[in-house]
Amino acid sequence: MKKLTLMARITLGAAVGALALTGCAGTADDDTAPEPTATQDAAGTDTSNPEAGAHDHDPDGGPPPEGIQQAADPRYEVGESVILQADHMPGMEGAEATISGAFDTTTYSVSYTPTDGGDPVTDHKWVVHEELVDAGETPLGPGDTATLNAAHMPGMEGAEATIDSSTDETVYMVDYEMDGMEMTNHKWVVESEIQPTS
Repeated sequence: MKKLTLMARITLGAAVGALALTGCAGTADDDTAPEPTATQDAAGTDTSNPEAGAHDHDPDGGPPPEGIQQAADPRYEVGESVILQADHMPGMEGAEATISGAFDTTTYSVSYTPTDGGDPVTDHKWVVHEELVDAGETPLGPGDTATLNAAHMPGMEGAEATIDSSTDETVYMVDYEMDGMEMTNHKWVVESEIQPTS
């Protein structure tokens, strides 16, 4: 009896081992989705690339902010075709664009932590003086802080920002195509980031 019990145990153990090995073996026909890598979120977006969220940008930038002054004598007129030399977003540098607005104001590069819990953003180009809450009339300088009243990117509006740099160049809104998406009234590109088409 003991011999049969021992034999039954050996046979059962071998069968369980074989099943376990079979379960671990994959086949080329296995169509289960791979797990996201350490640099991807559940949707497969590459989170190691700081520009990966750039496509969250609203394709319609909307009207200019209240109180901003149209440029009196801009180098590039509304409706004029230009070449963008800025690399704020993927597909922007070298793209042909149409000027949709030209303004005289102070334009800032800012760093901020998004209100939606996103990673801190450094040296975001650009926001204009009229997109800062209660900024007064005097331009701000590097190291000054202000609350953003711009919604260019998710989590931007209402965020506390630090001024990194500023410029008094004419600032433009532009229409252009980015990776098949039509961007209208994109905010902002300063004059030194634009070249004529010819």
